[in-house]
Amino acid sequence: MRLYEMLEISNIEFDKTRLKDFEVKSLLPPDFASKNDISYIHDDKYLSLVDNCKAGAIFIDIKYKDNFTNENIVFVPNPYLVFAKLSHFFKSTQLQNTKSNNLPANARIYQGVFIGENVFIGENCVIMPNVVICDNVNIGNNVIIYPNVTIYGKTIIGNNVILQAGCVIGGDGFGYAHTSDGKHIKIEHFGNVIIEDDVEIGANATIDRAVFNSTIIKKGAKIDNLVQIGHNCVIGEYSILVSQTGFAGSTTTGRNVVFGGQSGTGGHIHIGDFTQVAGRGAVSKNLPPNTKWGGHPITEIHEWQKMQVILRKLVKNIDKTNKN
Repeated sequence: MRLYEMLEISNIEFDKTRLKDFEVKSLLPPDFASKNDISYIHDDKYLSLVDNCKAGAIFIDIKYKDNFTNENIVFVPNPYLVFAKLSHFFKSTQLQNTKSNNLPANARIYQGVFIGENVFIGENCVIMPNVVICDNVNIGNNVIIYPNVTIYGKTIIGNNVILQAGCVIGGDGFGYAHTSDGKHIKIEHFGNVIIEDDVEIGANATIDRAVFNSTIIKKGAKIDNLVQIGHNCVIGEYSILVSQTGFAGSTTTGRNVVFGGQSGTGGHIHIGDFTQVAGRGAVSKNLPPNTKWGGHPITEIHEWQKMQVILRKLVKNIDKTNKN
């Protein structure tokens, strides 16, 4: 579809004398976009990307109208809302039809499994009842998929992976832009999930696909039951996430990171290599490598433990004072 048509259908005002029309290929971040793509910036810290952005059209806040003269810029009141509206043009269905696939003879496919179109399944895989595998999924060798797992389209799964019962791989991320009257406009996610070799994902865990590009679970990571991984997250090699951990969108970690139960992060945060977060720790900032943290607000573990001791002593002293 051409850019003018998209904008007119979405009721987005633009200047035809300034903006060139073109056939739009995709919607991508500014540092990945080419001349047939569209992009946007809604956060001031990414404005440095504007001058080098090769997108045919890039939407930025109208308050910067006097800062840029680039011909490919479209100034709008709310770039994030424009992004949400335009994302709907790139939505794809997860299941096209029920075309049969060529499966290896040594794969064990149980009754009730649904396999979409253009699915590749490697050697010695076991796929148990009521699993749903959507279109364009690639599954490596020696993979075990337990009952009631759902794998959305374009997911890539490596070798020796275990998916425990009920987990969902590649569902929509949680993203909405908001209109001036308070309505929520859904942002379509058209990226995918990549799960590398030797990963295990626990029962009823959920891993959201990326808005664009990929959510990645790297080699050897172990994810417990009931863990939530948001869109565009990257979980480093051999990391361990204990039950009920939650990672907000675009959180990234180095290798061998450990998160205790019910801990979590805000979005766009990086956790360094070999860093540990105690149970219920709430991470609101980047954490350096080879450190240990706990509490809320997040504090280095030895300081957090001292504070707990001081608080207990303070409570005891208050109780004694009240009794006297």
